[in-house]
Amino acid sequence: MNLNKNLTIEIKPFLRWWGRELSFLVPIKIRQFFYAPNAAIIIRPINAQLELSYEINGNQEFLTTVARDISSVETIKNILNAERFKNAIFILRLSNHDALNKTLNLPLAAQSNISQVVSYELDRYSPFKADHVYFATRLERIDTEAAQIVAQLLLVPRKLLETLYTNCKTLGITPQFVDVENCPNNLQQLHSAYNLLPTHLQPKTTNTSRWIVGGLLMLLAILSLTSLALPVWLEYQAVETLQTQISKIEKEVKAIKTLQADMDSIREENQALINEKIAVPPVVVILNEISVLLKNDSWLSYLQYSDGQLQLQGESPTASNLLADLEASDYFAKASFASPVTQDKASGMERFQITAEITKPANTENSDVTTEKTVEPINESIDETSTETTVEDVTTEEVVIENGTPE
Repeated sequence: MNLNKNLTIEIKPFLRWWGRELSFLVPIKIRQFFYAPNAAIIIRPINAQLELSYEINGNQEFLTTVARDISSVETIKNILNAERFKNAIFILRLSNHDALNKTLNLPLAAQSNISQVVSYELDRYSPFKADHVYFATRLERIDTEAAQIVAQLLLVPRKLLETLYTNCKTLGITPQFVDVENCPNNLQQLHSAYNLLPTHLQPKTTNTSRWIVGGLLMLLAILSLTSLALPVWLEYQAVETLQTQISKIEKEVKAIKTLQADMDSIREENQALINEKIAVPPVVVILNEISVLLKNDSWLSYLQYSDGQLQLQGESPTASNLLADLEASDYFAKASFASPVTQDKASGMERFQITAEITKPANTENSDVTTEKTVEPINESIDETSTETTVEDVTTEEVVIENGTPE
């Protein structure tokens, strides 16, 4: 098997073959409704007469024999007026004595332009010159092994063909094809038929039907592509619309998330402030507790409350008892003397300086109740002549009291 072959693919023959193969899938009645087989009036020159026969589906029917002069015009008209001959084509079929045919072996490269190649060497293939004959070629087969093509060369003298053509025109007949008896054309394959009739003598066929069919086919192709592309385009437009809406929603969601984060941050800060505020009792509660713990015989000269720390300075008959009372209170812890207790020689009382940490009682209800009590004076026995007591707010909840009542 030789794989070194040049493959030639012809689109039109392939499409015709494909169409014929597909036509077998269509029921016969439907196929006959859309497809009518080609029919032809075959004209054969016999001596001084013309023989007419009707051919369809490979069957021939003899019609008449008429003379080549004008006297036969009415006879031809009467015959051809029949309805069944309406779409028939006219073929002038020459006898083997009127035309010459010869088998040629040509190089495979000549397949695309056989007629041109033959016209250059026509005097070598026949006893006629190219100016004296009309010729046509028909491809028989392709020999790929020998890289050759086998073709039939058919030719007829110009004068003879022009005379026969004139005779047909006289009778009101215009031949569309001219072929040879021993090499007739297949009516069902006229697309690949050869024609000895020169181009200037061939009837001018209108291409209206072809343009209509081509336009319909193009319209069908456009509609088919539209039916395929339109749903995709609509889906694309829907997706684009959704994407635009999603983008807007994402911006709104982002703004909402930002606001939510700010709110959470503010809430945390507020909660931190609240926690910090409720971590220790209010100043008024501390002052109220100190006023309750101090006896009538004790008094303060200095009080400072800052950052949860309490400092007390004053005089009392028994400073240790005051220290014990502070330790026993739920609002104070780690009470201790900041400096040694001294004896005031004038009053005979003990001077003390106590520090303690402020704590929040476990029972908040009691503390709330305590805050509602009326704040009593720190010391009712404070000498009216004592110096002025000052209260200073140092940072957060810092209170300083000196020498008597808070200012």
